Amino acid sequence: MQTKQKPKLRDAEATRARILAAAKKVFSKSGLGGARVDDIAERANANKRMIYHYFGSKEDLFQAVLEEAYTDIRNAEQNLDLDHIPPREALEKLVRFTWDYYLKNPEFLTLVNSENLHRAKHLKKSEVIPVVSRRFVMMVKSLLDRGVADGTFRSGIDPTQLNITIAAIGYYYLTNRYTGAIVFERDLMTKEALDQRVTFNIETIMRLVCVTP
Repeated sequence: MQTKQKPKLRDAEATRARILAAAKKVFSKSGLGGARVDDIAERANANKRMIYHYFGSKEDLFQAVLEEAYTDIRNAEQNLDLDHIPPREALEKLVRFTWDYYLKNPEFLTLVNSENLHRAKHLKKSEVIPVVSRRFVMMVKSLLDRGVADGTFRSGIDPTQLNITIAAIGYYYLTNRYTGAIVFERDLMTKEALDQRVTFNIETIMRLVCVTP
């Protein structure tokens, strides 16, 4: 009996994964309000009944997409293995990773924007987000503690505030790249501009955190 059920389980997992991937594309393009379940079903090679079977509703599917998006970035951060790198090098690696992740995963930024429009009502219901978020904060706290212990970092830096600042200096630049190009009269997305920006981000964080920038 178990052998017969395994293919069904794999099929169910594959279908669920396809729906999540399709929903991520549609939600990031159209937002929760503009997304249509029919479009998600078509992109996922599924049908609406299957979507409602696996996720319950469009709102619940949006929550699942958000949870997966946040879990993906938090897992990728854990995989940096910062605990085995000198504190200063580890901090630079984290800042650069955050920037690169935003560039490679623009859907993450648009999903976050969309959820903020809904005042995080889906994240508030999530049991996943607090777990992965606390793990990330503790990772950064450990990094700061190591840096203070070896004299590299200043003491008293709040890991949550540091996390917000690292995210903000990349997030704002990219989410405002179109208006910023007009306001500051330059193309913010050329390779040269992007290289200058990540260098500036790293310098900013180092001056904030390090005893000797």
